[in-house]
Amino acid sequence: MTTWTIDPTHTAAEFAVKHLMISTVKGHFGDVSGTVTVNEADPSQSSVDVTIAVTSVDTRNEQRDAHLRSPDFFDVEHFPAITFKSRRVEGDTQGAFRVVGDLTIRGTTREIVLDVASEGRTRDPWGNDRAGFSAATRINRKDFGLTWNAALETGGVVVGEDVRIAIDVELVKQVAKAAA
Repeated sequence: MTTWTIDPTHTAAEFAVKHLMISTVKGHFGDVSGTVTVNEADPSQSSVDVTIAVTSVDTRNEQRDAHLRSPDFFDVEHFPAITFKSRRVEGDTQGAFRVVGDLTIRGTTREIVLDVASEGRTRDPWGNDRAGFSAATRINRKDFGLTWNAALETGGVVVGEDVRIAIDVELVKQVAKAAA
């Protein structure tokens, strides 16, 4: 088993949702951490464990970000983190594969499927092994207790229910420590 850690400075966790039913608002979380444990002999036994600090939400509008942090949405005072813990990995981890796991938002956990693509491996100038992956999924925000909305006079609502999630992650291989 090999352990890799997320490099937060080279990782993006982004989301997109309809606004007023006519445009798409995008945002990201700047504070993402976690580990990926890889079983090279049997990739299906690999695991992913990610934590996202909800206070790091950024949609390029401080008023909207404050509303997203409020009890109307993420309620960061009571639920400061979003987590993902894999249950299983399906497919060829050198190409396109799926990671099935538990996503927890606002204290509600649901199984989701991430469609993942390997972006390759390399060694950086400092001798660290690195790997890149991109992943995508869609969720219904109401499934996670994110139910705030307002009706529009012309029909429709302020915030769509369907949320597209895109993740680009760079991992750094952890070097095994020698026994003392």
